[in-house]
Amino acid sequence: MTRVVVIGNGMVGSRFASDLVARCGAPAGTSAVEVTVLGAEEYAPYNRVLLSEVVAGKVDVAAIGLPGADDARVTVRRGTEAIAIDRSARRVVTGDGAHPYDVVVLATGAAARVPDLPGLTDLPGGLPRGAHALRTLDDAREIVAASLNARHAVVVGAGVLGLEVACGLARRGVAVSLVHGGASVMDRQLDGAAGGVVARGLAGLGVRTWTRARTERVLVTDGSVRGVALRVPDGGAPDGPSTHPGGGAGAAADATRLVDVEADLLVLACGTVPEAGLARAAGLAVDRGVVVGPDLASPDDPRVFAIGDCARPPEGGTGLIAQGWDQSRRLADHLAERCASSTDRGGAVNPDAAQGAASGRPRVRLGVDADRPSMALRLAMNVVARPLGEPHGPSAPGLSGVAAHPAGPGSTGRPRPPGPGNPGVDERPRAGTDVVRVKAAGLEIVTMGVCGERRAPDPAHRSVTLSDPASGRHVEVVVADGLLVGATCVGAPEVGADLTATYTRRVPVPADPAHLLLRPVAQAPAPASSPTHMPDRTTVCTCNGVTKGDVVGCWHDGARSVDDVARATRATTGCGGCKDVVCGLVDWLTKADPDQPKDEAAPAPVGLGM
Repeated sequence: MTRVVVIGNGMVGSRFASDLVARCGAPAGTSAVEVTVLGAEEYAPYNRVLLSEVVAGKVDVAAIGLPGADDARVTVRRGTEAIAIDRSARRVVTGDGAHPYDVVVLATGAAARVPDLPGLTDLPGGLPRGAHALRTLDDAREIVAASLNARHAVVVGAGVLGLEVACGLARRGVAVSLVHGGASVMDRQLDGAAGGVVARGLAGLGVRTWTRARTERVLVTDGSVRGVALRVPDGGAPDGPSTHPGGGAGAAADATRLVDVEADLLVLACGTVPEAGLARAAGLAVDRGVVVGPDLASPDDPRVFAIGDCARPPEGGTGLIAQGWDQSRRLADHLAERCASSTDRGGAVNPDAAQGAASGRPRVRLGVDADRPSMALRLAMNVVARPLGEPHGPSAPGLSGVAAHPAGPGSTGRPRPPGPGNPGVDERPRAGTDVVRVKAAGLEIVTMGVCGERRAPDPAHRSVTLSDPASGRHVEVVVADGLLVGATCVGAPEVGADLTATYTRRVPVPADPAHLLLRPVAQAPAPASSPTHMPDRTTVCTCNGVTKGDVVGCWHDGARSVDDVARATRATTGCGGCKDVVCGLVDWLTKADPDQPKDEAAPAPVGLGM
């Protein structure tokens, strides 16, 4: 039996425990693996991606709980923080004892970065009252509570999280100033023109934006935040993309002035710092995160693995949950094969059994002739009817059972040799793991692959841009070698959805990138007129690869609600963007299959153990 200790019970650690036991069979009452999960927080796993939605009041705390591993082989210890990894004795030390291991998996995530500023970090007792980071459920609750009486909030950092928090607080009726040191908002993903369009959209939502602004100090009175002192370009004003359009430095950039911005609520969205202290103390290599090879193992100890935000893989970390979940699946596959070979048993469980509908199961074709479909049903009908990872043609590369690899920033899209020491592993972000979506009311932003001003120039890239600031729209596409290798889409959600599908599935595109703006990819199917006509292979949840057939299958197995579907398939547990589609399918199934008896003993919705 292989003893696996997982340090971290967040979105990646809990997912890995489920992935691993799903792949390790237990024939004849035996078990090839025993998993212990150590979580520092007292709560059950929850969707950290949706914390900004909690701040906005769009999602209730109870709705972000994630299903855990419901398996006797998994022991979860909440509120148990790992103190050290004793590699010589092969055990993980905690405050209440030690846990021996054959394999240890670090999934400790990342902590919010708190800038070293006068008034913020130089006070006894930690941050002043009214100052908060947003990384945990407790952080979200404190920000929501503070917003009830706040008159003005300042959000420091205009990355994805900063934009979502600023829009969420504005939605609650709080006056918001968004402060960013870059030339434009989201400058890691957007160039100056795209950032300008977003800044105009923020102004329309009542968010005051300061760019090229340096936070000098936090103004504190009687231990509470009262304002923020900013160093801004002389003559600069808020609500614009930049003091100098186009993002250039400008001759006057050196002239600055000091501005005091009133605030009684300060939210820090300044990025994250990987939680790599355990690995560093154990003598493992740490760069920006725990250094791992293509097989996700530490080069210093083959028994230690790292996944998620705490890891530094060869292709670099994206900070996106899709990459962590992809690493979870890959590592679970690897360790399951190791367990199978060590026990020499042939009872491996099909890893897709929990998500897929059985091949012999009849397909639901019952139609309901409602005069006016519900909004959820109409949303469900507006999905692209091509399964995730389906080849465009008979010779599409990289799609034989494993997600293909999109080109990373600076790549031409050409195949690259396998990573060292692990044949067949491409050292680039895997398909869809670098797609960035902003979840904010009033803003529609999606970026992928090659995008933003920081990208490396490549003569093989061809790009075309449509910028229409007056209508709040900016779209850029980048192609190379017949593939879409990058895109930026602001204010055009339908185009963004088509580009995302094209990018993640590596669909061949026209050599002239202008065609991607003039019309959808030629081979992209039209939305289904009804879920009845939607193929079972249609992907409805790209985060977890869940198809319409999977949803129908779990309905036949007794699921009767969106929560039931989420438990059975994991749909809606990622970015949350597919929830309307899943609601629509459940709505359709309820009407199309009304004679199915409801499960009186259906399990309760996933809670947070509070």
